[in-house]
Amino acid sequence: MKSMKYRSPVKLSQGLALYLVFSFFITSCATGKKDGDDSERSSTSPNIILILADDMGYSDLGCYGGEINTPNLDQLAAEGVRFTQFYNAARCCPTRASLITGLYPHQAGMGGMINDPATTPEGPYQGYLSKNSVTIAEVLKEVNYYTASSGKWHVGEERPYWPTDRGFDNYYGLISGAANYFDISRTKREGLKRHFAIDSMEYMPPKEDFYMTDAITENAVKFLKVADTKEQPFFLYLAYTAPHWPLHAKQEDIDKYLGKYMTGWDVLRKERYERMIEMGLIDESWALSERDAQVTPWEELDDEQKERMDLLMAIYAAQVDCLDQGIGKVMEQLEAMGEKENTIVMFLSDNGGSEETGPFGQDFWGNFWDGDARPGSGDSYHSYGGSWANLSNTPFRYYKKRTHEGGIATPFIVSWPEQVKQQGELIHQPGHIIDIMATICELTGAVYPDTYNYNNIIALPGTSFASALKGEGVEREEPLFWEHIGNRAIREGDWKLVAQEGEEWELFNLAADRSETNNLVESEAEKAEHLLGLYQEWAADVGVK
Repeated sequence: MKSMKYRSPVKLSQGLALYLVFSFFITSCATGKKDGDDSERSSTSPNIILILADDMGYSDLGCYGGEINTPNLDQLAAEGVRFTQFYNAARCCPTRASLITGLYPHQAGMGGMINDPATTPEGPYQGYLSKNSVTIAEVLKEVNYYTASSGKWHVGEERPYWPTDRGFDNYYGLISGAANYFDISRTKREGLKRHFAIDSMEYMPPKEDFYMTDAITENAVKFLKVADTKEQPFFLYLAYTAPHWPLHAKQEDIDKYLGKYMTGWDVLRKERYERMIEMGLIDESWALSERDAQVTPWEELDDEQKERMDLLMAIYAAQVDCLDQGIGKVMEQLEAMGEKENTIVMFLSDNGGSEETGPFGQDFWGNFWDGDARPGSGDSYHSYGGSWANLSNTPFRYYKKRTHEGGIATPFIVSWPEQVKQQGELIHQPGHIIDIMATICELTGAVYPDTYNYNNIIALPGTSFASALKGEGVEREEPLFWEHIGNRAIREGDWKLVAQEGEEWELFNLAADRSETNNLVESEAEKAEHLLGLYQEWAADVGVK
């Protein structure tokens, strides 16, 4: 058993000074091996880079049928494999907790969103990582991995629940959720604080020449340079905030897309749908779901509305584009280190596209700062709205927070040149973020513990998909489950029982109808009853309220 070391938070009055110290430390580390470092890198231990996008839909990437320019992720897909039926947990906090621990969100303490540990009792909805869970970083440190994270944390707002308290040697990024990309000191509500940190220390990024996506990338690259000085494998958790609202992007990236969305969401949904069929991502027998009821037909918008909506989607596309550029820089550094062949790179999104603020993506807080501020700038706080999210989630129904496919289906790319030889292939077997911990343990030889820091650890519910990376099948014995704010679902084999908060259950056969357009709950009542019983057992076991 390992004892956790607690380091008190340090609040600095001059964040820039801290940044310079941090940069000097990174530069110094890059010049040679750390004094006294006699650890040895195992040639059989793969490095791991786990990349997470925020609020990005299933079909946004080029390699998943989208029109956004994502050459670096497309290249990873061409060199590796794409899963077509991989799932997240429907929203940022639950997904991040589940991803990093291998447990269902409720088991990890994140059935809902973040909470203050001083006022919230321990349990399935405590709002910070449970002491009965371990992180991938904690597990990998036991087998001599250097561990680092750059990006959004959002599974513990206060100490001692930060990344460096949960197994990461180094951390840079946003402890909190959504924030201004250009100036995180500008909060969206009076009195609301956004934590940003370097390792265990509070840090305020500079207001000049700062853009969060680029900063996350730059520090990920710095951590790789640190890893290059060590004779041990590394684990990098790279969690972007993009393309989560607010819609903030660099003008040169926005300019690439202005005017490209004037054809509208109706035409673009059909175009994506057709490309996805051609790519083999979806079956041609699965219907394109109907335009969401809240979405106005594109042709009914006037010219001014069309131009406004074109701009919002152009900014969103620019955010995804910049994220992809960042991944390209990370891969360049990996190649420069000579570590590309023996590095497992995984990419996914934390939930489907977001309909927050309604169909037209108006200013999220209503005239926040300046109601006439240019969308995309740091003076705005827009989202792209449900109309474009309906495009992002093609061909599925619904959005972020829901447990229909539009809320929980994610692109999932795995590249590992040394071992994954079926380059460019598709894996159609269902998978879930709870499977990632189990897979990493199998591939690295790490042992998932029964106890850690004198606490009993909940057994893993997931199934390793390591065999799928070798071109073999995956034997999944247990169903998959979801619950978030009353939205709930279970998938067993090809059957899925799903319901929105306060609404009746629906039943779908996903082999015939993954877009969930033909509800079989009445004609297959016995199957629905069977699945409901399994769901109720699981909900009671993990503490769903």
